[in-house]
Amino acid sequence: MRAVRMTRPGVLEQVEVPVPTAGPGEVLLAVGAVGACHSDLHVLHAPPGLFPTPMTLGHEIAGTVDSVGAGVTGWSAGDRAAVYGIIGCGTCRGCLRGLENQCRRIPPGGIGLSRDGGLAEYVAVPASRLLHVGNLDLTQAAPLTDAGLTPYHAVELARPALRPGTTCVVIGIGGLGHMAVQILAATTAVRIVAVDSSTAALDLATRVGAHHVVPAGPDAVEKIRELVGPAPDGADVVIDCVGVDPTLTTARSVVATGGQLLLVGLGGGTLPVRPVADEPPTIPLETSVTVPFWGTRAELQEVIALARAGLLTADVQTFPLERAPEAYDLLRRGEIHGRAVVVP
Repeated sequence: MRAVRMTRPGVLEQVEVPVPTAGPGEVLLAVGAVGACHSDLHVLHAPPGLFPTPMTLGHEIAGTVDSVGAGVTGWSAGDRAAVYGIIGCGTCRGCLRGLENQCRRIPPGGIGLSRDGGLAEYVAVPASRLLHVGNLDLTQAAPLTDAGLTPYHAVELARPALRPGTTCVVIGIGGLGHMAVQILAATTAVRIVAVDSSTAALDLATRVGAHHVVPAGPDAVEKIRELVGPAPDGADVVIDCVGVDPTLTTARSVVATGGQLLLVGLGGGTLPVRPVADEPPTIPLETSVTVPFWGTRAELQEVIALARAGLLTADVQTFPLERAPEAYDLLRRGEIHGRAVVVP
C-alpha cells in the first residue's frame, strides 16, 4: 500500500509498505481522511531519536473498518469511525481517571506519534481508540479528533469562567481556532472576539460565530481593550491557538485580573511570569495559565455529537495522498485556510 512516512528526521516521502494486519484487540481501518496538523511538523523536525523512524505520520484519522483482530467486539467491517490518537499506559492515576492526555508514565505519544499513523491506505489501531461517527463525511470526522478535540478540551477547562455575558478572545483562526469559535458559539453564551492577521481568517471567524474580529498586529491590544475595557478588567478567558511571542504578548495584555490564559498553540513562544505586582504586570494577579493537551475520549465523543448535530463544521482543503508533503509545506508557510485534510 501507499504510505507517507518520515523516513528520517525532516524527510517526508511516499513509499510502498505492506498492508498492516489487525493484531489481538486491534482493528484494521481503511483510511478515509487524515488531518494535517502543525504537531506533525514538530514531529517531522524534532531532534533525532525523539520520535521513531521510519514512521507513517498522521494522527487525525477517520475511516471504515476493514477487519478486526482477535478479541474485538462492538466493531464490524463497514463501520465508520474516528480515531482517538492518544495511547496512555492505562494504569497511572491520569489514565485510570479517563485522562489519558495526562498519562504520567508515557511521554506524549500514540498513533502517528510513537507508532504508524494514518497517512496511508490502511492503519491498524487498538479497538479502544475508535469512536462511531455515523454518517458524518470522513473529511469532516478526521479533523474532529484534534482540531476539534483540543479546543473543546480547552473550553472545558475554562468552562466555569465562560459564564453568560463574559468575553473570550480566540487568537489564531486556523485549524484549531475556527473550531474554537464554533464550540464557544454552540456551548456558551459568551461574547467571542477573534484575532488573526489574515482577512480571510477573520471573515471565516465571523461566519462561524465570532461577535467581533480584530486584526493581529501592533494595534490589536488597543482594539481589544476598546471591547473589554481597561485593566484590571479585560477578557475573562483568552485561548491562544498560535503560541508565538507576539500572540502571547497580546494574550497576557488583554486578560482580566483573575482571568484564564489557555495556551493551545505550539508556536514555541515564551510567556513571562513574575509573581510580583509589576506595572504593567507580566500577567495580571490571580490569572491562571494552562497548557491544554489534546483531550479525553469522552470529550471526543461530545465533539462528534456536536458535528452530527450540525453545530461544528471544519473548513477543509483536501489533498490526495501523493500531495501530502505539499500540504505540509503550505501549512508551514501559513497558506492553509482552516484544516488541510489528506484523502488517501
